[in-house]
Amino acid sequence: MPLADIEPVSRESTAAIIARQLRDAIMNGSLPPGAQLGETELAARFEVSRGPLREAMQRLVSEGLLRSERHRGLFVIDLEPGDVYDIYVARSAIERAAAIRILRGDREAAAAVLDETVQDMAAAADDDDPTALSEADLRFHEALISASGSQRLVRMARTLLIETRMCLSLLQQTYQRVEERVNEHNRIIEAIREGDQDLVLALLEAHMEDAVQRLVPGTSLHAD
Repeated sequence: MPLADIEPVSRESTAAIIARQLRDAIMNGSLPPGAQLGETELAARFEVSRGPLREAMQRLVSEGLLRSERHRGLFVIDLEPGDVYDIYVARSAIERAAAIRILRGDREAAAAVLDETVQDMAAAADDDDPTALSEADLRFHEALISASGSQRLVRMARTLLIETRMCLSLLQQTYQRVEERVNEHNRIIEAIREGDQDLVLALLEAHMEDAVQRLVPGTSLHAD
């Protein structure tokens, strides 16, 4: 195709905008696990026809955030124990790969960005704001993957991090002292600054393992 025949994309499509807003609603719990999505209600809320709404919802089905039940409709996924295990296994692989790339690049720049997210976590803890704390926790892991410089890792992590946000509201209930979460992340940052690859990977693995065992007691990332 001649380049002259390619037209620039001037703005995000309606379906893409709706899909993004639905993702955000799933992430922040406005659409909780198991919630049914009614086409009529959502079309009225978005003030759109059913065409772009259906396209948006099918995007989320393909991403694994919505499930379709025959004769019933679309529902936000419920995270079963096996799903939680699978999410953290995949996240562990992606974040380990991201950390290795960071350690081969500008470690201090990455650590500085991660520091900001942990400061946000501490501020949220001081304000007794569990939602802000979970959001800052998620930003830490987004920043870690982004700092790797790998767009493929970023793309691979996108849906996983949305699913992780669905886990965090449950996870935050398992900590008796919020400082535990802040300290875990600070230890990872210090190991990155020191350039200690073995320690960084061990801390990341322990962080994921701890989350899985809190969410699904008796389950380990090393299960056969």
